[in-house]
Amino acid sequence: MSEPENRVRRPDRLRSGDCVTGAGRRALVSQRHLRLVSKRNLIRESLQVERLNATLRIAQQELTEARQQLRQIEHAHDERNAEAEALRKVGEAVGALFDLEEMLRLVTGISVQVTGTDSCQVYLMNDTRDELVLRATDNEKAAPGVVGKIRLKVGEGLAGWVALQKQAAAVSHHAYQDSRFKLVPELEEHKYQSMLSVPLICRNEVIGVINVRTEKPHEYTQTQVRLLQSIASQIAGAIENSRQYRKLERRASQLSTLSEVSKTITSDMYLEEILQLIVAATAKTMNFKITTLMLVDEERGELVIKATQSKSKEYTRKPNVKIGDSIAGKAILEARTVTVSDVRRAPGYKFPDIARKENLCSMAAVPLQVKGKIIGVLNCYTDRPHKFTDEEIGFLTALGNHAAIAIEHAKLMVKSAIIQEMHHRVKNNLQQVASLLRLQMHYVGQRSVEQVLTESLNRILAIASVHELLAREDLDIISVKQIAESILAATKQSLIAPNKHIAMSIEGPDILLASSQATSLALILNEVVQNALEHGFGDGYDEGSILITLQESPREVELTVVNEGKPLAADFDIRQTDSLGLQIVESLARGDLQGQFSLELNEGKTRARLAFPK
Repeated sequence: MSEPENRVRRPDRLRSGDCVTGAGRRALVSQRHLRLVSKRNLIRESLQVERLNATLRIAQQELTEARQQLRQIEHAHDERNAEAEALRKVGEAVGALFDLEEMLRLVTGISVQVTGTDSCQVYLMNDTRDELVLRATDNEKAAPGVVGKIRLKVGEGLAGWVALQKQAAAVSHHAYQDSRFKLVPELEEHKYQSMLSVPLICRNEVIGVINVRTEKPHEYTQTQVRLLQSIASQIAGAIENSRQYRKLERRASQLSTLSEVSKTITSDMYLEEILQLIVAATAKTMNFKITTLMLVDEERGELVIKATQSKSKEYTRKPNVKIGDSIAGKAILEARTVTVSDVRRAPGYKFPDIARKENLCSMAAVPLQVKGKIIGVLNCYTDRPHKFTDEEIGFLTALGNHAAIAIEHAKLMVKSAIIQEMHHRVKNNLQQVASLLRLQMHYVGQRSVEQVLTESLNRILAIASVHELLAREDLDIISVKQIAESILAATKQSLIAPNKHIAMSIEGPDILLASSQATSLALILNEVVQNALEHGFGDGYDEGSILITLQESPREVELTVVNEGKPLAADFDIRQTDSLGLQIVESLARGDLQGQFSLELNEGKTRARLAFPK
């Protein structure tokens, strides 16, 4: 049946089945319509509720995520605050302390606190950049004496590996089982489980390493790694600033030293004072263990120590060095600065035993050159391995040149003073010769003219020997041993007959005297030796010896002459003698030298003794 027909017949069914009026039908339709509308509204509301619930779930999820992010931000903020506080403390330590060692020691303590670890150490590269040297630890009291002594080769141990690779390394547990681990018993490393090591890098160059450790296993967080890297960056910057400051300070000190040495060129200081000033200023400026200045002895072809700030008697008394031998001799021969990393092992160094005893290590030998002539060498020693930089060698070379000029100027000043004084001295000596000749005239007696002239000639030669030495020496002082050698040589040539065999020798240390004292001593020694030959080795005494002994104390000089010839008479009294020579000796000893002279018999030998104050 079609839809129109069905629609037409529906009222019939209503009429027949329910007997409903038209109004009832409209009410029923209205109710159905309302139910349908209500149902549709309910469905619509349900959909809206579901959409709202979905939106609410999304909002709740977003809120949860937002809260998590907020907590993460707060945590990161707290970490950043803690990191900033830690860096602030490190920054305060770095900025407040100029002393590098104290600053590093304080930073290790701060690093332990802010990283929550148990131990911290800082290693710095040595001068040769092949070793890491422990420079600070947070608990030095637990391991005294380790700072500055513990060394690791670059690449050795975890710290050495970090320095070699230029990157951080962390071991969370059983650090001692790591293949890179190296046990350092002094630091009790066996009891630590974890370790974090970060390089100190400045200008893309590793200058050291900082380590932190824990006694229990510990996974190092990115925050801890970043924090230690930030601390390492600050330390590296502080170290570089400290080095630059020290470099400027050292440069200023070097310029001051050069200026001080230069001033000696026009000063009236004695040569010994100039040499001592040079070695002392060099050692202080460059922080050297020992600085020594050696001058060339051209006659012997040797280098002689003239000044050093070392207090070691063994070092100062070491033998002279031949030019060309050892490190100093090589510097003279090659006319260039020679450096050695360790003199204790250097094959060319002559005194390794002394170096080991005095704890000497690296050395620089700088020639002293003026007007193309090398006059000496400046030897500089350190007490630890040290690579001399071009800047240091340049300074030492400049200092050496200034020192050479100052030394030459001082020598010229001394010689100029000697020349100025020479006329006065020669005049005095000629007057002395005239007086001796006048005395000789009164004591001629039965002697021949030849004997009288020979004695007078020897006295004049004794005075001349002093002038000869004075003209050759670097200083206004004379060697007593050289005077004695000169007098003995002249005596052998002029007074000892060919048939006599008399041995003459000198014992004792060399003694240096001022020229005025040396002249009087030369005359006394000449008279005593002549007296020994004349009275001790006369007729019947053709063999024997004459021994001259030199002795020196802080306050006194002593000279003795012992001869094995004819013994002195038992009743001899020097005050009763009429010998011109002994009267001259007595007068010079008491008058010029303010000393004492005696002549006596000692164990069957004639012994003359002269003692006078310095």
